[in-house]
Amino acid sequence: MHDTHRRGCVAEAAVALAAMKAGIVVLRPLTDGARYDLALDIGGRILRVQCKAAARYEDVIVVRCRSGRRTREGVVMRRYTRNEIDAFAAYCAEVEQCYFLPIEMFDDRAAVQLRLEPTKNNQRAGINWAKDYEFAARLGARGAVAQLGERLAGSQKATGSSPVGSTDQLHLLR
Repeated sequence: MHDTHRRGCVAEAAVALAAMKAGIVVLRPLTDGARYDLALDIGGRILRVQCKAAARYEDVIVVRCRSGRRTREGVVMRRYTRNEIDAFAAYCAEVEQCYFLPIEMFDDRAAVQLRLEPTKNNQRAGINWAKDYEFAARLGARGAVAQLGERLAGSQKATGSSPVGSTDQLHLLR
């Protein structure tokens, strides 16, 4: 698929589907021109998410963290900041996987590399493992559904979560 616009549309649809499968409410701006493609309602907080089509290069998935637009002077590249978005979500068609990257971890970077396999020189420091950023691992349902809720008297009790996987997931963004 060589058409970059179409690749972006596929990535956005894949991210929206992954979010819905995780029980997350997905919102979409009615107009074009925003720096984010989707908004995700997670635990009552709205996150502005920029969707990207990621590419696999051998054992690494590369997520480009910038936008480009054509002008008379050529293509102008611009990075995203935490004032514009809260996270990147990327879809890599080669591995059919979505990834969620909080902006705090990748603010003002041109690209992020997610490693699928260990390095040839056994480097371990400073590596972003792809499995740690998989969409379901970052935002999906985790373990028990019960969460602590406050009784009117102030004591805590376990209460069910509805829908499954809607427990407070904001801690995963930090």
